[in-house]
Amino acid sequence: MTSSLTGRLTGGPARLLQEEALAPQFAYDRRHLLTGYVRAEKALLAEYLRMGVLDADGATTLARALDAVRPEDLDADPDANLSDFAFALEGVVQAAADDVPAAWHVDRSRNDLQATAQLMFARRLLLDCAGACLAFGRTVLGAAAPLTDVPMPGYTHLQAAQVISPGFYLAALAGETLDATRRMVAAYHDIDRCPLGAGAMAGQELDWDRGRLAALLGFAAPVPHALTAVAGRGWHLALAGEWAALAVTLSRFTTDLMAWAGEAYGFLALPDELAAISSAMPQKKNYPIFERVRGRLGHVAALATDVFTGQRNTPYANSVEVGKEAGANLLAMADHLRSALRLLGAAIDAAEWRHDRMWSALGPTYIGGFALANALCLREALPWRAAQVVAGRYVRAAMERGLPPDRPDVPLLRELAAGEGHRLTDPAAALAALAPETALSRWRGLGSAHPRRVDDLLTAQGGAFDGVELDLARLRQADARARTELDGLFGIGGG
Repeated sequence: MTSSLTGRLTGGPARLLQEEALAPQFAYDRRHLLTGYVRAEKALLAEYLRMGVLDADGATTLARALDAVRPEDLDADPDANLSDFAFALEGVVQAAADDVPAAWHVDRSRNDLQATAQLMFARRLLLDCAGACLAFGRTVLGAAAPLTDVPMPGYTHLQAAQVISPGFYLAALAGETLDATRRMVAAYHDIDRCPLGAGAMAGQELDWDRGRLAALLGFAAPVPHALTAVAGRGWHLALAGEWAALAVTLSRFTTDLMAWAGEAYGFLALPDELAAISSAMPQKKNYPIFERVRGRLGHVAALATDVFTGQRNTPYANSVEVGKEAGANLLAMADHLRSALRLLGAAIDAAEWRHDRMWSALGPTYIGGFALANALCLREALPWRAAQVVAGRYVRAAMERGLPPDRPDVPLLRELAAGEGHRLTDPAAALAALAPETALSRWRGLGSAHPRRVDDLLTAQGGAFDGVELDLARLRQADARARTELDGLFGIGGG
């Protein structure tokens, strides 16, 4: 049978090559790329028909035979099809059709065909990941909404720094997710160019309408350069880069949540169904779900390196190394990211934020030091740097005396300011800035932790997520319309 495919080789691939490379690749293509191959073949048939290479009966017969192919019909046979997916698909159609036109597959190459099928699958992955981000973002918004006026410590350098709220913190997570989702939609538009019709590398000899081929497959346009169409895998890099960037960002938020759920902070707790126990220490309630999330996000970042190094230093031409090996882990990246989003979303949705523990964490800290320095500058006219010095000295002296923030020492502040050459008119009013219960209401300006500002931001983010949902729906609908229109050319599916 090999002789029906090639006159250059005298036999099929070696068993070693079959077992280690060809059969696994065939299984992947059969599971994930069959739809793309079939659609691309139908689009090419439409062009054969337009150019007069095939007549309507021949093109329709082949299109319907292609439409009937199922994954179980395709096998990696070293003798019958050289364990090549495109050859196998061709063989199944030839066996099913009564009379295969001699010109079928004339002026054709596998290179642009496989690149098209791969890119169509990648577009679906990208939309699925964007959809997962959308669902996760809305979960975060729902969790944040009732927590915008609940004070908690915000940390810099792992030290209590300023008063924020869980709602404020989660709004940051929602914003990062929104930005990442928008970038995925933008990446879809950037990669939405069809390789089909480019041939092996230099174009094709027949007058293929590559714009029509692109439209029939739901692409915005063709790749304008034939070599780029088959050699370029910038979309590998784009997807890997976007997914890895989001994974790194999500890992940072997960680290905070993991710490805050620990006994040292106790800011949040998860229900038993999202917890685990120790096999030896009966008092423990563990939250390995966060560890699962970080681990899977780590896979995403690590596999991005695999995608990038898979292309590094390769020739700029079609190759198995770039076209198949370098992108082998894109699906795994998408799966890990989607899983991490689901797990983290479930934890955030179920989390109980413990107001008492967050409030207790505010008590012993002089977290209002910034506000005290502001008050000294704005109310008492101390130069800003002098206000910082006086505030810092007050905090140090009060801590040395064992004074908590809710027991302000007016004489102490007056004395310290005098030592810097400043007489205070109302030190008690300045010290009131240390009170954490009023801290959230003191914040001003766009993006601040003031509850109303956070509420406004959450509302805006919700509207933006709605817009992204519409974008995703339009992209899916455009692809579905193209599929229906293509099948309609051959009377398939009622078209």
